[in-house]
Amino acid sequence: MALNDTEWIQDFADRRLQYGVSQTKLAVMAGISREHLSRIESGKVAVTEEMKVKLLEALEKFNPEAPLTMLFDYVRIRFPTLDIGHIIKDILQLNIQYMIHEDFGHYSYTEHYYIGDIFVYTSPDEEKGVLLELKGKGCRQFESYLLAQERSWYDFLMDALVDGGVMKRLDLAINDHTGMLDIPELTEKCRNEECVSVFRSFKSYASGELVKHEEQDKAGMGYTLYIGSLKSEVYFCVYEKSYEQYIKLGIPIEEAPIKNRFEIRLKNERAYYAVRDLLTYYDAERTAFSIINRYVRFVDKEADKKRSDWKLSVRWAWFIGENREPLKLTTKPEPYTLDRTLRWIQRQVDPTLKMLETITAKTGVDYLKEIRKSTKLTEKHYKIIEQQTTSTEDVILEKEN
Repeated sequence: MALNDTEWIQDFADRRLQYGVSQTKLAVMAGISREHLSRIESGKVAVTEEMKVKLLEALEKFNPEAPLTMLFDYVRIRFPTLDIGHIIKDILQLNIQYMIHEDFGHYSYTEHYYIGDIFVYTSPDEEKGVLLELKGKGCRQFESYLLAQERSWYDFLMDALVDGGVMKRLDLAINDHTGMLDIPELTEKCRNEECVSVFRSFKSYASGELVKHEEQDKAGMGYTLYIGSLKSEVYFCVYEKSYEQYIKLGIPIEEAPIKNRFEIRLKNERAYYAVRDLLTYYDAERTAFSIINRYVRFVDKEADKKRSDWKLSVRWAWFIGENREPLKLTTKPEPYTLDRTLRWIQRQVDPTLKMLETITAKTGVDYLKEIRKSTKLTEKHYKIIEQQTTSTEDVILEKEN
């Protein structure tokens, strides 16, 4: 049964108090005056359906139940060795027999081993050594192995550095689950000089605009803001991840579990210092937000004050931690699946299969059966079958006594 206005107001006020949010803060987030909010809660003015939506959206930005989560989103480490077996066995602690080997590589490497989206490259060139690369899905998959190994990201990074690993890239991602960030608003603040930053440049892309560089798969649609140069050793990418989830997974934008994402992109020396900080304090939130605060802050323009005295915007202050619960480094382990291949089959192959089935039904000629007779699986196909039918516990190496 739908709540009447009196019940809705009482439920709303109770939830606001439960979240520990003052009327002033909530009013600022909702874009109305505190007096107007007070009159709504006291029942002195009618509350429209449009205002209910606006107030609930503003209130959920203060939801103490993990409005933000953090994760590792990209890791690239070079090791000064040609012993790729050692890196797989002792650093990743995985069983090489379950990995697929290919006689080519990227970044000028000549071959690589991989399982799912976990890639290890090698080359005869001693200066290049062995390169470990975990992109977004690779990080999620590796977390399932870390969990089974009873290790953490901190343990893994410590093992890598102790073994002489050189950090080439590290991305830390902060997921905004409630719409705390407003990308168009941040972009407008950059244009209005309400972005106080060490960086000298920012680029923005509007919803639906094609991003013509290597980031286009991540941004694609939705509003995206780059703070800093993409060629520098540190820059930020803030984008509406709800659009990405819609394009890739078909999740309606309004139902997307992640509304926005703030990514910290670090390369070379900057990546090394971030890892050193992580291993010093074991506090990913401290590391991430100390980097953000070092390079950028968003303020509200005050005509009667100097720019240096402008106060932090309410949204930004909440995002970086003012009156917010401590942000923990969370993991979402995802074992490798055939999802990507299955989506490709659905889009590119299945329509043709359906066409052949229709022809067979009408003519009695089974083209698919004839094709299947001549189809042979390669060694790579058998290896993928082995990967898909093997448990996580079997893929990781057992601890030696």
